Amino acid sequence: MDSVGVRSRVKSSTRSRLRHSLATLLVAASSLIGAAAYGHHSISSTYLEDRTVVIEGQLVQLLFRNPHSFVHLMVKEKDGSMVRYAVEWGGAGQLGGQGVTRETLKAGDHVIISGSPGRNPKDHRVRMVSLLRPKDGFGWGKVPGETVD
Repeated sequence: MDSVGVRSRVKSSTRSRLRHSLATLLVAASSLIGAAAYGHHSISSTYLEDRTVVIEGQLVQLLFRNPHSFVHLMVKEKDGSMVRYAVEWGGAGQLGGQGVTRETLKAGDHVIISGSPGRNPKDHRVRMVSLLRPKDGFGWGKVPGETVD
């Protein structure tokens, strides 16, 4: 066999291995991306969506960001102890479209929040369904379209 025939077979073999490697890489990457998206959107694994709790307290911090914003507040428990709750809310883009900005809530605001409790009560987590600031009547979650996606 001449050297051109050998080179042709080597190139063909190399191309075949590269295609196979690329296909394997694409399958692995899509699996990882799919798993991350599934994990991110698995609300039911973190919260008890069929239950509702109401917490009331002083806002300590608002983390206005994507993909989810968080409201942190200090809540006085039935035993008198103060506990910090993390309340998951919509993303900054979604909330901005609903008229909420990073200036809407301030540290020290007294708020009442209803939502789905976290699966682990020791985590003191809630997924927001509605919010009310009694001092001026500001609310979120009572108007159609004001939901957390």
